Amino acid sequence: MKLELKAKYLQYLNHKKGDEGFTLIELLVVIIIIGILAAIALPAFMNQAAKARQSEAKQIIGSAMRAQQAFRLENPRFASTAAELAIGIKTSSANFAYSDQYVAGGGMAVPETSRGKFGEPDNISNSVSMYGNANDTEAVRHYAGAAYTTEDADGNATTVTLLCEGNKPGVEAKVAAGPPQTITSTLECVDSKTL
Repeated sequence: MKLELKAKYLQYLNHKKGDEGFTLIELLVVIIIIGILAAIALPAFMNQAAKARQSEAKQIIGSAMRAQQAFRLENPRFASTAAELAIGIKTSSANFAYSDQYVAGGGMAVPETSRGKFGEPDNISNSVSMYGNANDTEAVRHYAGAAYTTEDADGNATTVTLLCEGNKPGVEAKVAAGPPQTITSTLECVDSKTL
């Protein structure tokens, strides 16, 4: 009989607890936990949108620089215009304006920048650069790319590409010659990150 009484009492307690629902404190705890998780996840989510926009510039500048390498392989110079590359590069988009110099907007041209020729000291061989200037400077980083020829100590020439990303949104990415400037010099990212 004692066992039967315990079982009925447990059923009564279980049924009584089932009718109550959630207490106000339980609901507040759940809401606070959801709020904390949202506060942690929201900045990361917002960053992903900017990273997606930045991938456009990486893709276009990278494609242009690889096309410049191929063009230089077949010709004694780099292409002087984007049309000469014949790869259908956009000159601007909703996120970026592409050009041969750091400007806030503008069209794209990829002119040959003669920095000297092989055998001339204190200069790098021919090079070409292109910049992707972000329209939204609050969230999106600027990009710069370069293709250049350089010569090793044995006199072998090679074509190299470089892609630079601004250190933070609104900071321009620059490409410049690394010291000392000789025929074996390379270009490097200045005040920006090499990708």
